[in-house]
Amino acid sequence: MHLEFRHLRTIRAIHEAGGLARAADMLNITQSALSHQVKGLEEQVGVELFVRRSKPLRLSAAGMRLLRLAEQVLPEVEALEQDFRALRSGRSGRLHIAIECHACFEWLFPVLEQFRRKWPDVDVDIRPGLAFGALPALMREEVDLVVSSDPEDLAGVAFVPLFDYEPVFVASSQHPLAAKPWIAAEDFRGETLITYPVERQRLDVFSQLLIPAKVEPRAIRQVELTAVILLLVASNRGVAVLPDWVVREVRFSSDYVTRPLTERGITRRLYAAVRSEDATKPFMAEVLRLGRTIPLTLQRAGRPAAAPA
Repeated sequence: MHLEFRHLRTIRAIHEAGGLARAADMLNITQSALSHQVKGLEEQVGVELFVRRSKPLRLSAAGMRLLRLAEQVLPEVEALEQDFRALRSGRSGRLHIAIECHACFEWLFPVLEQFRRKWPDVDVDIRPGLAFGALPALMREEVDLVVSSDPEDLAGVAFVPLFDYEPVFVASSQHPLAAKPWIAAEDFRGETLITYPVERQRLDVFSQLLIPAKVEPRAIRQVELTAVILLLVASNRGVAVLPDWVVREVRFSSDYVTRPLTERGITRRLYAAVRSEDATKPFMAEVLRLGRTIPLTLQRAGRPAAAPA
């Protein structure tokens, strides 16, 4: 016996319609074609599926067994078809994110909070555990977006610019370096530098300042949480370098000072790496738009108002 989905849909339609003519209309086929299909199905199973002398047309005991199968299978098939239609239209999908920037949680959560309101059918997840193998994971389709400040030339991967930011020196207002207008690499030699627990090459203070200058801090203390880093800095247990969106709320606190790195400051750019074929999906375009705009709002919130003219 070779059953097809159309056979199950036929049994269900005839049961619901109570006759061949109405069932044919429901299935958008001719009554003759429907009769031929029913005859072929009965020949396959070797039993009658309908009590033909009844009005309305009723299923036989064998037909009822086939109907129960249709009622189990067809809703799942139709739900799957609906999911595929949503995927093709871009209304649903998967957005699994890997971050190579430990502090990115500070702006990424507001982005995703707005995103989920408009795209509730997109499965969102963050995979920080993949941070050091994030780009290979993207190419293997294990994740769908990687936040990175280090674009690479990879086939099939697009690096979409998000926003520029400034790595900022943060210290206690009682720290001796608080008197300086800007911080040089040499200033770190005698300091305890408090950082996130990631490789040096992935920290702006090392990759952009200390490694090129061949300067080593007196000590390095690794801390997981931004709030704890700021607590230690305020207690004068060390100094830190954090992105400007992180320090927006402490810039004007009397417990802290923030200073640019080098006289001219250092500017970095964050990117969203996505597979090229995914970049134009509607939900991906939306999360990229939010990733460009919301962090800028957070950065502006931390800047002093312009003086009145």
